[in-house]
Amino acid sequence: MDPKYTEESIRSLDWKEHIRLRPGMYIGKLGDGSSPDDGIYVLLKETLDNCIDEFVMGYGKTIQIELDETFLRVRDFGRGIPLGKLMDCAARINTGAKYDSEAFKKSVGLNGVGIKAVNALSSFFEIQAFRDGKTKAIEFSRGEVVKEDKKARATREKDGTALSFEADGEMFGKYAYDEELIERMLRYYVYLNRGLTIDFNGKKFRSKDGLLDLLKEILSEEPLYPVIHMVGKDIEIAFTHAKHYGEEYDSFVNGQHTTHGGTHQGAFREALVKTVREFFRKDYDPSDIRASITAAISIKIEEPVFESQTKTKLGSTTMTPKGGLTVRNFVANFLAKELHSHLHKNPETAKALQQKILEAERERKDLRGIRKLARESARKAKIHNKKLRDCRITLDSKHKRREESTLFICEGDSASGSLTSSRDVETQAVFSLKGKPLNSYGLSRKVVYENEEFNLLQHALNIEEGLDGLRYNKVVLATDADVDGMHIRLLLITFFLQFFPELVKSGHVYILETPLFRVRNKKETHYCYSDDEKAAAVKKCGAGAEITRFKGLGEISPNEFKQFIGEGIRLDPVMVPPKASIPDILKFYMGKNTPDRQEFIIDNLRMEADIVRDLEGPESGAGSAGAAIPTEQLELLPV
Repeated sequence: MDPKYTEESIRSLDWKEHIRLRPGMYIGKLGDGSSPDDGIYVLLKETLDNCIDEFVMGYGKTIQIELDETFLRVRDFGRGIPLGKLMDCAARINTGAKYDSEAFKKSVGLNGVGIKAVNALSSFFEIQAFRDGKTKAIEFSRGEVVKEDKKARATREKDGTALSFEADGEMFGKYAYDEELIERMLRYYVYLNRGLTIDFNGKKFRSKDGLLDLLKEILSEEPLYPVIHMVGKDIEIAFTHAKHYGEEYDSFVNGQHTTHGGTHQGAFREALVKTVREFFRKDYDPSDIRASITAAISIKIEEPVFESQTKTKLGSTTMTPKGGLTVRNFVANFLAKELHSHLHKNPETAKALQQKILEAERERKDLRGIRKLARESARKAKIHNKKLRDCRITLDSKHKRREESTLFICEGDSASGSLTSSRDVETQAVFSLKGKPLNSYGLSRKVVYENEEFNLLQHALNIEEGLDGLRYNKVVLATDADVDGMHIRLLLITFFLQFFPELVKSGHVYILETPLFRVRNKKETHYCYSDDEKAAAVKKCGAGAEITRFKGLGEISPNEFKQFIGEGIRLDPVMVPPKASIPDILKFYMGKNTPDRQEFIIDNLRMEADIVRDLEGPESGAGSAGAAIPTEQLELLPV
């Protein structure tokens, strides 16, 4: 028996200690604000969800959000928290109105944790309620009370709740809010709550047609027929088909964006096939019916069960916690009635849908032989796949760490060697490219199977039939920060956007940031990702500091690399801008050279001398404005 393991070894943490010790259990990863799933956005979402619940119950049609650098204030105009329960709602775990299913039947947050997590993880947190002409406020810091109104005060403010907070720098490190990511989140909120107005720093968001507006935003090309939009009690569905590859879904439960789908999304996919087969009286293949679909589905159920605190995948199988009607039957019954009716009333839409199904069928049959050979090749490669160093925990498993699963795609043996040696073998896999991949722009799906590298990558990700079987939550492009590395990134992004756009649109693809410089003296070492960070590190280490410029991932030792892919990992999400046309984007960057692209390159071209001067400082004297630089030394930098 271990003599150190005694009764004193066992201790209970209070609510704020536990949240601060295990923040991942409550908000997922911490992050620095560059990714939409970073913790600071989860804190904002937890705050907003309470306001949305009030709106859903019929109280308050406007939510005001003010952002000042890292300080956020959210004000709703609902009923306002009962003044006597303000402390309980802010600082007593498992306390809230949502346990009363009569008051909040179809809420997202049911366990009384969200606001407490915001409180515990904020260096400043203030909650203030306005109710019946009176107000009361409590200020906290890291979950501890700083100031409290002992008695309610008179107020002329409208009823509602105001919550202000600043995420704790001790927990999150250096972070910054990306207003574009916040605006994207707010658009989803208003699409799902027609009639709601969200005012963000004076910019107003509102939706008239719900999921129809959402589809109009996310469609990157002209649909083959007008969007089919169906609304019923506790359910809303919108979908159409286009010319892109793959299936694209946005699904929601009680206003929560379930980015990893769940039982409701699976029910829609299944019900769509059944309904279309019955309407056309043809036993079409499910993959042909769903090929090139873009769809959104939103349902409301009582006390939803999610597979994690971050609520990205629905686990509920029934519409109420007591059982009864299943989610599967609820969606199927709605679709059978509404979609049948819509197709009967709109024969042109029915004709376009059937034509798309037949086109998908022809392409599938044309690829049958190639697919069979490619699958056999992939199966053999799985046994001795030198390209893939897999991990033990994957997204399609039931493990509690499955959302940490990551596939790094890197170039060359030296980079893959460093990554493989320093990775977490539980959750991090490595796929090594042998060189620059093929430019797949304008090619047919055939190339995915004929090109060995693309075929093996597709099988490693398990996305041939859609994202349901995706094996990694994050697909990270880990290439060198030079021209060749950026070109490889562009070729991979082209491949994904061309054949698996849902992988990018669902927020699974990232670019790994690695340090550009190492600055050190005998006492300390700093890794810097920008010129500003390098300047600050030189100042700390002194004038005699040693400065190393990393040119490739292979130069970074495994021991160093471990620091850049662990808790401090920096990832830039690859995102498609709202209303952007993917075909147009790919044509501009990857198609034949055009005057527009030539003009873009000229406008964004920088001389090597300018780059060196920027990196080394204006006093370096490297190059001059009038120096003649050979064309080979010109470098195109991203903008």
